[in-house]
Amino acid sequence: MGMTGRQKVLKTLYPIFSVFNYLTGRGTSIRREKNAAIPPSNIYEMIVDLNNGTRFSLDNWKGKKILIVNTASNCGYTPQYEELQELKEMFEGRLEVIAFPANDFKEQEKGTDDEIASFCRKNYGVTFPLASKSSVKHGPGQNPVFQWLTQKERNGWNNFQPPWNFSKYLISEDGRLLACFDPSVSPISKEMLQAIEG
Repeated sequence: MGMTGRQKVLKTLYPIFSVFNYLTGRGTSIRREKNAAIPPSNIYEMIVDLNNGTRFSLDNWKGKKILIVNTASNCGYTPQYEELQELKEMFEGRLEVIAFPANDFKEQEKGTDDEIASFCRKNYGVTFPLASKSSVKHGPGQNPVFQWLTQKERNGWNNFQPPWNFSKYLISEDGRLLACFDPSVSPISKEMLQAIEG
């Protein structure tokens, strides 16, 4: 699936958009776990419905860091797909990335699972897994993985839910939620690289 005119404009404007957000501090917060909290609930028990119709256990990634990101195809941050792919390749064997497409914010992900997968592969070279489209915001339909990420009683410390598309959650090699990154924080920012290397 090729890019629409809007998607091409967003891709072109992304570098300017990123610099503006960095200079103004808009959407650049990073929340870090400070006390090595043991999660009351085990993220490795989570099974993810992938958008190719298969199911995947996060237990397969035990021993590696995991970056979980809620995504959309028609967002100013959509070019971060390319940066997420670059990040995965940079830390091959040490970091896994998984995207959770969602239509929660201004209906910026209207595509079907097949359309989303085609768009990501064709335009951004994405090879990491994509979950089936779901909701990432608090509520009865919230994806179980995002319930774990955004409820302190499950992850041990964090109640922060995604404020927008491309919020990022970093999981440690032993299944702890290490940090939450706002959408404007680039996947290849020094803050992200330090958190992964730490």
